[in-house]
Amino acid sequence: MFSFFKRDPVKKLRQQYDAKAEQAMLAQRKGDMRLFADLTAEAEELWAQLEKLQAATKQS
Repeated sequence: MFSFFKRDPVKKLRQQYDAKAEQAMLAQRKGDMRLFADLTAEAEELWAQLEKLQAATKQS
């Protein structure tokens, strides 16, 4: 009935991914390659979760 109040999990993961990617970019600009690598790895994990979730919602 009130499904429009439910949060979209894909949108939430996408926002988290975008935030991590931006943090990684800023770390790279500052020259902190170790932090850049760590943040990029975290962003890639979020992207993998996002793809799984999108595939699951398309099958439903």
